[in-house]
Amino acid sequence: MALKATIFKVQLSISDMDRNYYAEHDLTIARHPSENNERMMLRILAFIFNANESLAFTKGLSDVDVPDLWQKNLHDEIEHWIELGQPSATRIKKGCNQAKQMTIYSYADGPFNQWWQKEQSQLRLKSNLIVTTIAPELAEQLANLVDRQMHLQCTLSEGQLWLTITSQADGEETIEVTPQILSRN
Repeated sequence: MALKATIFKVQLSISDMDRNYYAEHDLTIARHPSENNERMMLRILAFIFNANESLAFTKGLSDVDVPDLWQKNLHDEIEHWIELGQPSATRIKKGCNQAKQMTIYSYADGPFNQWWQKEQSQLRLKSNLIVTTIAPELAEQLANLVDRQMHLQCTLSEGQLWLTITSQADGEETIEVTPQILSRN
């Protein structure tokens, strides 16, 4: 019998002063059986940093033909293709060719650093690609706060995110997240 996805409900309140974006999002997130809490929280961070009304989670790990998140316009064209981790050259080419903008988010851990050393010269040639990393020590900290029902208050200013997570199990905790942009073309 196949394992089913675990469902998480996230109430997300975003105040993005850098983009003048202020909104509430009620997210239902399906965590694939092979996905861990660290990766799920990275998906949520990617959503927060790029939030708008047309940004959506995709089937992700369940469908290899789509990114983890995407933003489509009213003509069903992909405006923004968002991948997590260390995508293959084929995936990057596909995302850059199909979307106006592609962004990769990853924790800056050992496997990512090895991947980046190998791929950075080719990636810097892509005119519509942004590569962003998050400090690896945040992965475990964020994963430990995961609850099936969470309330997240997010304030973004000058590239920094202050994320306050309220969960039934752990109460409230605030975490500062400062992404590092390695490549912006």
